Amino acid sequence: MEPVKKHVNEWKPYINEVIQSKVEELVMLGYDGASQAEVWECLNQKVWRKNKDKQLHEVVQDILHMSGSVYMSFLTVQAQQQDDQLLEQIEALTQWEAGQVES
Repeated sequence: MEPVKKHVNEWKPYINEVIQSKVEELVMLGYDGASQAEVWECLNQKVWRKNKDKQLHEVVQDILHMSGSVYMSFLTVQAQQQDDQLLEQIEALTQWEAGQVES
């Protein structure tokens, strides 16, 4: 019998307890804001970015083996992207206000 491989998103309904276990581990490591949604997004962007077709046991293994440093790297990139978006919004607002003053 051939092993069943599916896109990782198809396995998600079966592994909520495994994801919650990882969240609890990260909280114990000091990442108080860890959530299932963030952990899942981190896995998608960092761990599975190249290969998202996996067997169930591979998905579970990837979740359990994801290190705190991988999660921290993900959070750092997220924060930088949010800062960049905030700066773009401030710049757009500043330009809009300058246009209003000139009018």
